[in-house]
Order: sequence, then C-alpha cells, then structure tokens
Amino acid sequence: MTDHRIVSQSDWLAARKALLAKEKEFTRARDALSAERRRLPWVKVDKDYAFDGPDGRETLAELFADRSQLIVYHFMFGPDWEEGCPSCSYLADHFDGAIVHLNHRDVSMVVISRAPLDRLQAYRERMGWNFRWLSSLGSDFNYDYQVSFPADAVAAGTVHYNYADGGFPSEEAPGISVFCRDADGAVFHTYSAYARGLDMLIGAYNLLDLVPKGRDEDGLAFTMEWLRRHDSYED
Repeated sequence: MTDHRIVSQSDWLAARKALLAKEKEFTRARDALSAERRRLPWVKVDKDYAFDGPDGRETLAELFADRSQLIVYHFMFGPDWEEGCPSCSYLADHFDGAIVHLNHRDVSMVVISRAPLDRLQAYRERMGWNFRWLSSLGSDFNYDYQVSFPADAVAAGTVHYNYADGGFPSEEAPGISVFCRDADGAVFHTYSAYARGLDMLIGAYNLLDLVPKGRDEDGLAFTMEWLRRHDSYED
C-alpha cells in the first residue's frame, strides 16, 4: 500500500483517462457478450421436476409465478449438512435487494438446494433472507443441471462440472440456471453458469475490485478463504 507511485493531479488525470478508455472498451465488449448470451439456442425441459416449498409441492413451471423468465440459484446445501455453504451465503446476501427489481422486469428468482425444506427454512431465518428457497431432495434436478454429483464420481475425480470432467471436492457445487416459459406453458432451459461465471452475481466483489487492495486473495490457500457467513465474523 505505501510502496505506490505518487503523482501530481494532472498526471493522475492522464492515467485515469487512459484507463477510462479501456474501461469503455470492456463495457462494450461485455454488452456484446451479453447479447450473444441471449442468442444462445434453447432446450425444451421435458422432465417433470417438483420441489418442496413453503406452499407445498411446486413444479418448475409453477416457480415462474406469473412471469415468463426464471432464474434459479443452485445453493450448495447437501441433505445431511447442518449449514449452507459460506460462499453461497456470500452470494445469497445480494439476492433480496435485486429480486424486487427483477420481478418488475418479468423475472422470477428462486434458490434451490438438496437439503430438506425445514433445514433450508431454519438457515434462511438465521441469515435474515426473504427470497424463496425450495428443496429438490429426491429429484434429479441438481444432478441434471450439474450441481450435485454421486459420491463415487467425487471419489474417482470424474465429476462433470462447468462443462468439463475433472476433480471436485464436494458432492454439491454452486451454479445458476435460467429458464423461459412460452405462452403455451412450455419451459425451456436457456443458460447455466458455474464457478467464476458466478462472479457477476457478487456486488461486494465488484466493489472490492475498485479499492487499492482489490479482492486481496492472492496469498490465500484458495479464493474466499477469508470469507465467513455474515453472522460469523469476529468483529
């Protein structure tokens, strides 16, 4: 922090404008990539998925409510876990404020995990969240969307995650999936992202990217090693 180049205001302004040109180039590239994402082909969802929620059993189609677009966050919370994943909890801290705005852009958003509903509800209450959280326990949903894995695949290092085969340290993984429902009620899978593809959901990371130390994770054993659930920081 102290070993940093110090310059005059005019020199700083010149450097800032040079960076601004690159930031604008990045913004245009991001807009183009987002447009390309929206042009991806769709896959019709033919399987009848059902989830346990506070209002009883609900199908995937019913999770849309009265909207045509649905975002599902795949939250790491296994059937025998006592708590939800700290990293997923970090992401989930950003959801409630966004969902009210998404709803006014024809988008519903829910969170789905394999843990039993009562455990999800207890953890949701502990964390102070309001978003809809449903259990996919007993369903193929998590496996079909590549966020839950058989124990033997984890042991063998043959997990298929983020569109590639390899090792993964857990039977549960994070992800996000997007669905669309047409006027006839048919549901289509339009997009899924995993791993670093979830960075776009983390407003706190975007803020950290602005400060001199950035995310400050280079010296850690793994990214997010510093992270705690928001009620578990020591100060």
